[in-house]
Amino acid sequence: MKFLLALFFGVFISVQTIDLQKTREAYKLAAQDANKVNAFFNDLQAVTKKNRNELVAYKGASIALMAKSAKTIKEKKDGFMEGVNLVEYAVEKDTSNIEVRFIRLSIQQNVPKILKYNQEIESDKAFLIRHYNEIKSSHLKMHIGDYISNSKKFSDADKAALGI
Repeated sequence: MKFLLALFFGVFISVQTIDLQKTREAYKLAAQDANKVNAFFNDLQAVTKKNRNELVAYKGASIALMAKSAKTIKEKKDGFMEGVNLVEYAVEKDTSNIEVRFIRLSIQQNVPKILKYNQEIESDKAFLIRHYNEIKSSHLKMHIGDYISNSKKFSDADKAALGI
């Protein structure tokens, strides 16, 4: 019984100490460098649907990124779908969360069209444009702004309107 209690508190404390700023940076690095994906994935293993929606969405993104390196097409598809399901869960839980919508958008804009995970690109893009200047966290604003400034999916007019 003591072991179970210690295990529960160990998992609870490890999830509570996940730094959102570091997670954002790890996501950015993992999306750009396949060698960083395992570390990003491992950092989020303790996250469950009971955690912050942002962490749930990042965990989904980590699973989707891990799926790229799966050995078989079935493993790739299953892993991708598992990750996407977590992201969609986080969006459903809080549709007005700009970070969660950003995570979904960044995945949808960067997956092959054959996966047919692109239905919400325009609505998420419009949501980000509409709410970007309301972001209170300077780190989050910089994180999303950096993505937008480097994305070919946002027009120069979009970027200029946001001051990016």
